[in-house]
Amino acid sequence: SGSDLKVTGIDFLKSQNTLLHHTDEYNIENLVVRRGQPFLLQLSFSRELKAADKLSLRFGIGEKPMKTKGTLMSLNVRQENDLRGWQISIVKNSGKECLLSVTSSPRAPVGKYMLNVKTGTNIYKPPHGPIYLLFNPWCKDFFFFFFDVVFLDDEAQRKEYVLNDTGCIYVGSAYRIYDKPWNFGQFEEFVLDACMYLLDNSKLKLSNRSDPVSVSRVMSALVNANDDRGVLMGNWSGIYNNGTSPVDWIGSVSILQQYYKTKKPVCYGQCWVFAGVLTTVMRCLGIPSRCVSNFNSAHDTEENLTVDIYMDEYGRIENGISFDSVWNFHVWNDVWMKRTDLPEGFDGWQAIDSTPQEQSGGIFQCGPCPLKAVREGDVYLPFDGKFVYSEVNADKVYWMVKKVNGKDKYIKLNTETQDIGVNISTKAVGQDKREDITAQYKYPEGSKEERKAMERALSFIRPSGLTPRAHISSTVPMASAVSQPATLCEAVSKTGVHLEITNKEALYPGNPLELVITVKTSTPGTRTINLAGSCQLQSYTGKVEASLGCVKETIKLEGKSEMQIPLKIAADAYMKTLSSVEDEVLIHVTAIAEVQGMDYKLTQDTTMRFEYPPITIQMPETAKLNKEFTCAFIFKNNLNVPLDNCKLLVEGLGIFKMSTFDEGDVKPGRIIKSEIICTPTRLGEKKIIAKLISTQIKGISAMKVITITE
Repeated sequence: SGSDLKVTGIDFLKSQNTLLHHTDEYNIENLVVRRGQPFLLQLSFSRELKAADKLSLRFGIGEKPMKTKGTLMSLNVRQENDLRGWQISIVKNSGKECLLSVTSSPRAPVGKYMLNVKTGTNIYKPPHGPIYLLFNPWCKDFFFFFFDVVFLDDEAQRKEYVLNDTGCIYVGSAYRIYDKPWNFGQFEEFVLDACMYLLDNSKLKLSNRSDPVSVSRVMSALVNANDDRGVLMGNWSGIYNNGTSPVDWIGSVSILQQYYKTKKPVCYGQCWVFAGVLTTVMRCLGIPSRCVSNFNSAHDTEENLTVDIYMDEYGRIENGISFDSVWNFHVWNDVWMKRTDLPEGFDGWQAIDSTPQEQSGGIFQCGPCPLKAVREGDVYLPFDGKFVYSEVNADKVYWMVKKVNGKDKYIKLNTETQDIGVNISTKAVGQDKREDITAQYKYPEGSKEERKAMERALSFIRPSGLTPRAHISSTVPMASAVSQPATLCEAVSKTGVHLEITNKEALYPGNPLELVITVKTSTPGTRTINLAGSCQLQSYTGKVEASLGCVKETIKLEGKSEMQIPLKIAADAYMKTLSSVEDEVLIHVTAIAEVQGMDYKLTQDTTMRFEYPPITIQMPETAKLNKEFTCAFIFKNNLNVPLDNCKLLVEGLGIFKMSTFDEGDVKPGRIIKSEIICTPTRLGEKKIIAKLISTQIKGISAMKVITITE
């Protein structure tokens, strides 16, 4: 029976296996492999393995692995294996050593598998701990009829959406977009263990860990801390005394490492931080993922496809009247998978969101929702299609609040049907530039296909018989709030008036804000126009932080002409707010025009970002593996105001760990220079990220690429 045969050791052939499985970057002692793909094990025995010897390998996941539950796989090298499950075979048997090939099922649960080897009555447990099994986007087929449901048939996309550990997240405003460099760091120390800890502490059955739909949905809940003491505590208050301000993070690594060490939620996150961390978790587990930024993103709390914006007679936004809001941007994630739980045609990118906005199934989670379902209006499909659809398709309804006999009167101004869900953005594959993916979420505004999709979505969202306002309403005559609505373009053509908002000078903190409202007329005739405009500071979620100034004038225009109305804001009007709010704030300008005798009001608003002096990163273009080089970070305060309590945050994955330099107060004209000695530990193209934060400004970042060679 060969009962005297004993295993004396196992070589996991880590460098060979991990290279083939695209897991060689993980900073962990254990073997990390992907499901549905062979890996090799070298067994050493007390004597030569003979044909009569019994030899089996047992892979178990969970606290009590059981064959009946599919959590214990016993692979006998002497028996034919189930083609739909795990496979084992002898590659080479020589002397006291035997080379085995093991292939896990492409439907196996992901997680940590304990291995023991049984020879007769002897059991050998390797000292190196568990084997980590991940999803496999490279697994195209498995014995011709099975494949991993996260298979992605494009090597460049796999490199970007699974293996790229750096990137950028797009923020700002709809027509002034900028990138925020972000280190995802899915291969860094303890990050994989943090992801496994999340899986182990989720309420997912082990069998459901094989399904990326279930895994991505539960991770959208676990990355926020609202229901389950997950990774990140959200905070939009502007006060972050007992934690880290969301704008201070430059990557996911320190967040996940802190969470794994303390097992307590990390303070604090906002949408781009949640999305950055969820990207890290998904890529770490092997599910292709990307950050998605939706500009002018609707938060429609009533699921009626409208968000109501209330303003006073000057166009100043009023906080607190409506629970609805329009965020300048909102960042979530797309993950790639086949949806075997849905009818055909809904495979591919699925939206998930870990920012705690609305509950789904009783907890704060969102998705996965097929992008095709959003585009086609099939919002009844799981999960959370109605919410995602409204984020990119809702109407923006403007209301004016006037005091009449001491009471607030609400007058509907107009409805903007094409302003929500614009310039939807993600990082391009293999390039540090923005890719517009709006067409993956929606058809072109006003197209036949878009109208059809809207009607389909409305049939699921609104009660039957309710008018689909999105395509017939916009500007309402002031005389009556219930008369037949007209579209915004109709109002423009009837009045012949058009509004534009621009800035004359660069918007540097400490300088006056030189804003201009331009009123244009496009048709003959004389018009007397009552114009009102205002400037406010607001957070990216649309919350007003300060009202800075307003203008009200009556102007007369003849024929095709234009007039510029200046709106100048002194630096003293806003610098105190910049210093007191810990968030990065945006400049929001609104204009309202009423043509006398026509009873129509036009509105126009825009959001702008302050501009900042740059950080310069000085270093060589290439460096040698394990050879030191110096990286310098230089910043000159070109502003005419001092920057107080400056901190420089720098990180280079595979080069140096996160470091912070306290720079103190930086007066106008002063140059600061910080250096760090770098020793690269990984080959290839690497990125160094730097961020400068101060009491007054929070948005200065820089990124530079260096190639590490042998």
